[in-house]
Amino acid sequence: MKYKLIAMDLDGTLNNSQKIITERTRSALMQAQRQGVRLALASARPSPGLFKERDILHLQEFGGLLMSYNGGRIVDAATGAALFETAMDIAQTKQVLRQLETLPVTPILDDGRQFYVADAQGYKVDYECRNNNMICSEVGNLADFLSFAPIKILMSVLPEQLPRVQSEIAAFLPDDLTVVQTAPFYLEVIPKVINKGQGIRDICRTIGISAEEVIAFGDAANDIPMLRAAGMGVAMGNASEETKAAADYITATNDEDGIAAALHHFEVIV
Repeated sequence: MKYKLIAMDLDGTLNNSQKIITERTRSALMQAQRQGVRLALASARPSPGLFKERDILHLQEFGGLLMSYNGGRIVDAATGAALFETAMDIAQTKQVLRQLETLPVTPILDDGRQFYVADAQGYKVDYECRNNNMICSEVGNLADFLSFAPIKILMSVLPEQLPRVQSEIAAFLPDDLTVVQTAPFYLEVIPKVINKGQGIRDICRTIGISAEEVIAFGDAANDIPMLRAAGMGVAMGNASEETKAAADYITATNDEDGIAAALHHFEVIV
């Protein structure tokens, strides 16, 4: 069997536009697991935000893996043990949060258990909490509050303002941090060493396979390193043009069971 690992982004990829895994896609992935292919969920979300999909696909029973925070934390689905984790420096994070106070963004922090915000009514705060099944605490000034080392700073920003804001943030970040777009209304500040491509390489080293034995699926810019790292990088039909250009193959959209279609096309499942 050529492919031994299927790595998938969630929103816009594994989940359709209604935020659900269709029965055709679920059935195809279950068949792959029964044939010995392992699954890795690869998302910008915190780890708890992957639990719903983990349970639907029974990753605990088949050696599945959870790559959260764009690869900042990799967890064994069965045991919950962290295999890799990269966090930001607390003092440096506080400095960045102070600078973000001057921009039209809503920063959202998490410690892997819950979210922390300055304004619980801020743009997309409720959406993020519901999407990840995590509670949200309003703590006032985030820089003053911070006492743990986060893996990322998530920011919601109006889509029409996002390109300008991303450029402004990039201009003041220290050399070891970067700002990436993970949704039409989300930016994230993360360590430069974190990306889904590095996450794939870390997983391969851990489970003893080569990157050539990975087929990866994504739709957004933060998926590009993963598509390039994998032996076969597949862009969804609904992916951004930048993501499609980086892929080896373009499948159907997430509303047309693009993952299932590609798994059949490449004979990952038989």
